Amino acid sequence: MAFIRRHPLLTGLAAACLIVVGLFAATAIAVWQAAHDDEARRVDHVDAILVLGAAQYSGTPSPILQARLRQAALMYQRGFAPAVAVLGSNQPGDVTTEAEAGRSWLVDHAGLPADAVSAIPVGNTSLESIRAAAAWMRERGYHSAFLVSDPWHNLRIRRMARDQGIDAYVSATFRSAATSRWTRMKWYGRETLAYLYYRVTGR
Repeated sequence: MAFIRRHPLLTGLAAACLIVVGLFAATAIAVWQAAHDDEARRVDHVDAILVLGAAQYSGTPSPILQARLRQAALMYQRGFAPAVAVLGSNQPGDVTTEAEAGRSWLVDHAGLPADAVSAIPVGNTSLESIRAAAAWMRERGYHSAFLVSDPWHNLRIRRMARDQGIDAYVSATFRSAATSRWTRMKWYGRETLAYLYYRVTGR
């Protein structure tokens, strides 16, 4: 009976490929599960609600940002937290920041009390904004927060916030979620790679 010798290099490469595929699949499942897990069903009160920034146009929040702001306003009105903070800096040429545009919208359009809403206009990435939010929370003695963004961001931003010492939970808005199946799949795939990148590099 003849035996086929397996080349050690090919065997190693095959094993490595299986590990990579398995890791990607497991992470993709975790991203999807986190996207569909509204932790506001189990946690009824935190110190603050943190709204992740998105595009704004001359002070007017984009539809994506408005959807996040509506979710935060609803949570505030239902008593989930006594404070809301909107995160996000600006792009070159912008007249204001995502944080300031979001704060103005919450006060002027959603009717939240001005002294309950803060702008943290720092960061052009989720990690930079969350680091700034963590510092803002420490200054006020806050420990816990709901993070409001789009659903596919949930796993990554919650991990980032917890790595910054925040007792973090997620409650996403599906109003700004992509409507087509292809677009949703694209975002889930992108977030799977982004989460793996963050866990490997810390960035």
